[in-house]
Amino acid sequence: MLETNRPFELIVPKENKVPFILSIPHGGTAFPKELKQTYNQSLISAPDDTDWFLEILYDFAEEMGITIIKAKYSRWVIDLNRTPENQSLYNDGRIITSLCPTTDFLGNMIYRSKEDIPNKVEVQRRLESYYWPYHNQIDLLIKDCKTDFGKVLFWDAHSIRRNVKTIQENPFPDLILGNNDKKTSGIEYINIALKNLSSGSFEITHNTPFKGGFITRSKGNPSQNIHALQLEMCKDLYMKSNETEYDPVKAITVKKVLKKTFNHLIEALDA
Repeated sequence: MLETNRPFELIVPKENKVPFILSIPHGGTAFPKELKQTYNQSLISAPDDTDWFLEILYDFAEEMGITIIKAKYSRWVIDLNRTPENQSLYNDGRIITSLCPTTDFLGNMIYRSKEDIPNKVEVQRRLESYYWPYHNQIDLLIKDCKTDFGKVLFWDAHSIRRNVKTIQENPFPDLILGNNDKKTSGIEYINIALKNLSSGSFEITHNTPFKGGFITRSKGNPSQNIHALQLEMCKDLYMKSNETEYDPVKAITVKKVLKKTFNHLIEALDA
């Protein structure tokens, strides 16, 4: 079932639903009509920092009974994975784009002029119009899973360029599992994810250099049987080398690992 009248897309399986929620908060590329003209028009046709094509990479999830939520709007409108107070989640000197970014990760100005940068009133409007609806919907989905199954696993899906020197000098590893140093998920699910993600030929790290953003940190509550994991992956695992086009042949390998990981997590949830 696909709903399209909100600032997110929601796919809820009609049958064989499992207590597993897949979130794609940075996959949106749209801009609200009232804001579109305020941006640098040469940049917004293909907004950088987008987690491109994750809805295609994870297209097997619906068939597994997983509920999927995906943002419609670009993270340049408002970043759903930042704190609503715009507090930094890292303090190691890396560039951190804000709740309502003014530049991309390379430092390029994304607005037409300084006068178009959102003020406090506009930021609050965007929180109410685009940010909280996404977070509130996740909370409802978690509540429903808890009611129906007594537990839930939440997976926040992300992707990133292989090299972003404003974040770290060295290339990123293939896969990065984040759970805020094991605070957002029970160790059983962390270990299952790590074991299966490591079953292929990919280099995987755990909570380095990403520990999970605000969504993972705010939703995960293992003491209440709410387990949240974030997976960051390099875009060149499933996109062409220029990281602008989906590569279905290249994607087969990582897709196989992801599906295997999800199968074992669902088995653990069902135990």
